[in-house]
Amino acid sequence: MNFQDIYDFFEEPPPQYLSKELATAYVLAILLEGESSSVMMMRQLEQHYQSYRLSEHVLRTVLEFLLSKGVSQSRWEQPQGRGRPCRLYCLAPDDRVLAQDLAQRRHQYSAV
Repeated sequence: MNFQDIYDFFEEPPPQYLSKELATAYVLAILLEGESSSVMMMRQLEQHYQSYRLSEHVLRTVLEFLLSKGVSQSRWEQPQGRGRPCRLYCLAPDDRVLAQDLAQRRHQYSAV
């Protein structure tokens, strides 16, 4: 290691992987905007927050957690023509306040 390595780190920091807690708040923020698939969620994170990454394992764990708690719902959509079915997630209508609160907390946390 040398000082140039340290400068390089701050100039182009490596991506940070989201914890389950941050990922949950992030997913809820996306679902507040409407229906989304796991692929679309990961793309949106990379586009809007280039320094963050979300592992498929963490995302799958978060989506299963939200489904098990009844906070989100899902449905399968068959693409027109050929292609694999896509699972779309949406927020349960009764949980908008919870989602808004956690999305706001994630935003405040990220601003620090």
